[in-house]
Amino acid sequence: MASDSATANLSRCRNCGFEAPGGGDEWIRIEVPKLGRMTQCPNCESTDVMTHR
Repeated sequence: MASDSATANLSRCRNCGFEAPGGGDEWIRIEVPKLGRMTQCPNCESTDVMTHR
């Protein structure tokens, strides 16, 4: 299956489906003790995000 270059670098929230470019300013970055830096969805605040950069 061929990958569409327009969506290849999008990260997606697995909870609500929000999509934005991986590493983009749309995402919230949080520091979690013992885990480090995590990406958080701006819509639902989930950290269950499939990231692509």
